[in-house]
Amino acid sequence: MWLPVYILLSWLLLATAVQEDSYKAQREEMVARQIKARGVSDPAVLHAMRNVKRHLFVPASIAAEAYSDGALPIGQSQTISQPYMVAYMTEVIKPSPTMKVLEIGTGSGYQAAVLAEIVKQVYTIEIIPEHGKAAAARLKQLGYDNVEVKIGDGYAGWEEHAPFDAIVVTAGAESVPPPLFAQLREGGRMVIPVGPVHRTQTLKLIEKKRGKAVTRNLMPVVFVPFTRQGQK
Repeated sequence: MWLPVYILLSWLLLATAVQEDSYKAQREEMVARQIKARGVSDPAVLHAMRNVKRHLFVPASIAAEAYSDGALPIGQSQTISQPYMVAYMTEVIKPSPTMKVLEIGTGSGYQAAVLAEIVKQVYTIEIIPEHGKAAAARLKQLGYDNVEVKIGDGYAGWEEHAPFDAIVVTAGAESVPPPLFAQLREGGRMVIPVGPVHRTQTLKLIEKKRGKAVTRNLMPVVFVPFTRQGQK
């Protein structure tokens, strides 16, 4: 049966709206059950987690799993972090609208988007070109004009934009890269998983006080390895 184009378009828009309403409900449930229930309470962080559409940051084939309580594969042995971990690491740096934040390990761009909902400017570095280019395009398409993506080795940081109010590292490093600490402003905070590759690491909060590192161990975690240029 032939139908006018405007009717077909109306059905398509309705189907899209219903799908988005479904995802919105899933985001609300994710925040309530996975994030607030585990102690994350910063209103700005909770708002960001409700607002960022995580299903747009995972492969379309697993979009239905986007709001599940765990990390998900995004290709090339990389993952998008568990929603709770994204929220927790964001809260730990005490984000505010005036902050400039460096992220190491862009991945699909989800953590950068969450940060961008709260802070003034996000600089994010991704070593895998395919992920970096895709994330940059995705973030731009979604309207995150306060995120700048660089493809390169995150170990060296991004000196031309330093100092940073906070640094978020989303890959497990065997030790804290000295250039990152050097680019942290006085009083700034860095959250980073530290420990052996492919084993349990310790999520650490590092604050710069009088030029020295004051470190607090937060929790055991497992992150993908912090990859350097030339490493596979």
